[in-house]
Amino acid sequence: MADLRKELHEEIDRMATRDLPGLKEFLATYPDSLCAKLRNAPYDDEHLTDEDRQAMKEAEEWLEQNGGKGIPHDQVMRELGLD
Repeated sequence: MADLRKELHEEIDRMATRDLPGLKEFLATYPDSLCAKLRNAPYDDEHLTDEDRQAMKEAEEWLEQNGGKGIPHDQVMRELGLD
């Protein structure tokens, strides 16, 4: 891994200064491997079922009735016994 880091640093050192801001922006889009995998995942082309639409409608109604706020993470963790 150290060799790879060294090689990458050498590549950056050879880049034109004008290209560095673009590289920095590009690298900022890959904060971790999970984000990269999610970003590069294939598009989910499954069609919504009537059941899906109903569940989404119920969720939107619940949010509206609760001031547009979801359930706090720590509350969910407590309710699941994971705190």
